[in-house]
Parts: sequence; structure tokens; C-alpha cells
Amino acid sequence: MTEHDETSTRWIRHGERTIYDNRWIRLTLVDVELPDGQRFEHHVAHLLPAAMTVILDDENRLLMMWRHRFVTDRWGWELPGGLVDPGEDPAVTAAREIEEETGLRPRSLEHLVSFQPMVGMVDSEHHVFLARGADRVGEPTEVTEAQRLEWVPLARIPELIARGEIWNSGTLVAVLHVLAGLKGRPV
Repeated sequence: MTEHDETSTRWIRHGERTIYDNRWIRLTLVDVELPDGQRFEHHVAHLLPAAMTVILDDENRLLMMWRHRFVTDRWGWELPGGLVDPGEDPAVTAAREIEEETGLRPRSLEHLVSFQPMVGMVDSEHHVFLARGADRVGEPTEVTEAQRLEWVPLARIPELIARGEIWNSGTLVAVLHVLAGLKGRPV
């Protein structure tokens, strides 16, 4: 195999059939063939894309939401965000979710990165945005989203990760991206 030869490890798709489908998830079985000739059906969960935003204020604090996730029965700090409606631009979703969950409107939105959180079995693209500043436009309309909102100093983020209080993949990717100062400039 040469450095750029991708055919020796590429899986071949021979077909896909849906075994469950609703507004939230589509579960399929994909007929795949491995490079060594083995062929089998592999489960794939297709989810709507998601968008989340790091909102930074002038004091290098970011707005975090303390919330409970029933699937894992666990509390943690997360960023405002949600599912992208079909046909909706992820930036529009990000701005809408900020306003619904926090009552704030971002002054700007910059796309930072898109990623797949569980690429081996789940198709659910996540889009991360950065907002520098936000203005209060009202009260949150999604009052069941978070126990509380808090402006957290960016310098505290590594400590919150180490304590297991930031554990959601979207939030981790977003805050680590900002902390790393990617895109050629420090935050």
C-alpha cells in the first residue's frame, strides 16, 4: 500500500435498507464488503445535523448551560445548540437556538469546525460556531433546556473538563477548538 492508496482499506457499500424511520432517527442496515472480501450488514443511525455555539463576551467568558441529560442520567455544562431543521442553514439554527435557550442574540457568528461525533455507526454532522458578544432580546422561550446559565471564564474550562463537568462531545470539541486558538489566531 502506498501512502495515498486508499483502496486497500475502503469498505464498499452494496446497498442500504431502512429498518426504522421517524423525525428524529433513521436506522438502516448497510450491505458492506471489507477489503478482504468479507460481506455483512452494518447498522447505521442517521440523525439530523446539530449546531452549537461558543458565545464569548468581552471578558473572555463563555456562556454555559448547566443541564441534565436523561439518556445517561448525568449533569454537565453545555453550549447552546440544537438540531438543524431540514433545509435550514446551520448558522440560522445556531442563532435561533441561542435566542430560544438564553434570550440572547449573537452579534456575530463565525463557523469554526464541523465534525461527526461517532463516525463508525452514526451519521450526525455537528457544526460549531463562535459568537463574539450577544445582546439580551428577551427571556428564554425554551425554559426546560437548562437548570441555569452562567458566564464561565475560558481559563476555567480545562478544570471543568478534568472534573467531568464538560463531557458532551459537541461542547468538548467547541471549547477545545477555542482554547487551542485554531484558525491562526488566539481567542
